[in-house]
Amino acid sequence: MARYDYKCPECGTTFEVEHPMSARPKVSCPKCGHEAEQVFEPYGINFKGSGFYNTDQKNSK
Repeated sequence: MARYDYKCPECGTTFEVEHPMSARPKVSCPKCGHEAEQVFEPYGINFKGSGFYNTDQKNSK
């Protein structure tokens, strides 16, 4: 099960819903009952240390 953020376009309430990744349920706002929209937000990934780039694999001889 994955957690997804939803936002109601009517009242602006943001809330979280847990459902399988393959499901595309119609989610209603818990505050006003209007159909909510899924919110997609990018999450940053920060790679630190060695081994993440192809230049890290080269051996200097």
